[in-house]
Amino acid sequence: MTQTKKSNPLLELLINIVIPSVILMKFSGEQDFGAVGGLLVALAFPLGWGTFELLGRSKVSFLSVLGLVSILLTGGIGLLQLDTQWLAVKEAAIPALIGVAVLVSTRTRYPLVKTLLYNPTLIDVARVQQHLDARGTARDFEARLQNATYMLGSTFFFSAAMNFFLATWIVTSPAGSEAFNTELGRLTLLSYPMIALPSMLMMLGALYYLARATRELAGLTLTEALNGGDTHPQ
Repeated sequence: MTQTKKSNPLLELLINIVIPSVILMKFSGEQDFGAVGGLLVALAFPLGWGTFELLGRSKVSFLSVLGLVSILLTGGIGLLQLDTQWLAVKEAAIPALIGVAVLVSTRTRYPLVKTLLYNPTLIDVARVQQHLDARGTARDFEARLQNATYMLGSTFFFSAAMNFFLATWIVTSPAGSEAFNTELGRLTLLSYPMIALPSMLMMLGALYYLARATRELAGLTLTEALNGGDTHPQ
């Protein structure tokens, strides 16, 4: 079975945000790559990285595929010179679809919170379940998991709303122009501090909520519940 390599956050930040933004804003003039060339070169970095990551994984991630689709849609909007309103719709639609999927998953046997937060890679699920069964609190914990799912869904809806607002506010020039590339680069840069970081904090809040539930209902601290954590709880 293929081993999944650990991601390098700094490298991902450079390839997916910094380098494409610099190319779009500084090298899309006619004396450089041009509007179309600059867009293609800029998108090649996150597209190439995303493809490399997918090929290096033993299991294809739905979110990773969605990320690649998002990049391709951005390229299509620029190359086909569609109305920039479609960019705002696309920017909002991707996280909104994920948010809907998270909420719909609460009606299935496999809520997405178990994939994104409460998963065997991060949490020693078997150990937590053993303690829950011993205490008779498994049903209460499932209710907490559902609440965490709603919290997780709200993260993606926040991202969708902010993406639409930023794209509408920043990208106003016709697609296929140098100005469009510059604005797209600015949008990419601003999306990290204004959307990605707040969303990350919201996800950490959901994880903290689960950690409290684990401590109260399973009697395990977060350190003890984590995979590779202390095997001798107090």
